[in-house]
Amino acid sequence: MRRSWLPLVLMATLIVALGAYADAHTSAFLSKENLNSLLLEAMPLIIVSMGQAVALLVGGFDVSVAALMTLCVVVASFTLTPTTSGFGLVLGSLSLIGVGVATGLFNAILIRGLRLPSIVATLGTLSILEGASLLLRSYPQGAINTDFTNTLIKGIGWVPIAFVAVLALAALADLGLYRTRTGLALRAVGLDETSSRRLGMSTGLVVVAAFVACSVLASIGGFYLAAEVQVGSPIIGNQALESIAAAVLGGASLAGGKGSFFGTLLAAFFLAEIDNVLPFFQQPTEYADMAIGALILLALLLYQSPELVARYRSARRPVEPADVDVVAV
Repeated sequence: MRRSWLPLVLMATLIVALGAYADAHTSAFLSKENLNSLLLEAMPLIIVSMGQAVALLVGGFDVSVAALMTLCVVVASFTLTPTTSGFGLVLGSLSLIGVGVATGLFNAILIRGLRLPSIVATLGTLSILEGASLLLRSYPQGAINTDFTNTLIKGIGWVPIAFVAVLALAALADLGLYRTRTGLALRAVGLDETSSRRLGMSTGLVVVAAFVACSVLASIGGFYLAAEVQVGSPIIGNQALESIAAAVLGGASLAGGKGSFFGTLLAAFFLAEIDNVLPFFQQPTEYADMAIGALILLALLLYQSPELVARYRSARRPVEPADVDVVAV
């Protein structure tokens, strides 16, 4: 139980500590304008990281999520144009979700049908999606409907309504993960797929659903990326490794079977906070990448220390000679 709460406590502590440090050096950090900007900037990473957490729960990775978000932004520049209105906006939005569903099914076919490792399969998908984005838009062009984007970023005061909704979604998802049969199936398949199959679980269906959910959440993250850039740009989207980092920092195991959606949300927000704070201190963005790498290593040491210690002791244990039965001929 202590270990399950550790990621949440650690991430919450780091968020508060970094915020306090930034506020002590500049009053602009806690301004309503900056806090609103921080919450909106965090939205794409939060949503895609929650999708990545689903893939990690079943023991997989999806490195194509950033390219998928980019493609969704590009597609939005065709389907959600400034002249689109009414039912056309609904159809345009559904087209982005459709891209997510199609990508998730494609990844699932590669992983379950062709038995490719998830990282290899999604690397191939990443290249296909990047090529498709560049084919549709060779450079940033095509304005995206501002009525649509303004609806996405509406808020109460400086707090976006969407951020409150994603907080509730993360809490409900964690409740479902540990209190429902679907959540049990996700964790069981990630922990031991063979045993889960013997218990009668449809392991293949669970994995397919997990990768489709991951891609759909990435496409929804693409909505907020589109609201941020407001143009069909094929050269944005770098959330692939950050989404994995956020899921791991939030408590997901790289081996599968364990994770927390609320922890992932906190971790993704913390990573966005790092990017938000650096300009106040006039520091290069490379520091954010270095900090993320260091935090991942720290998380692995803290969260998986019992497993690491057990492996170390097993490796150090001397091998005792086996008894040999001598059979007289």
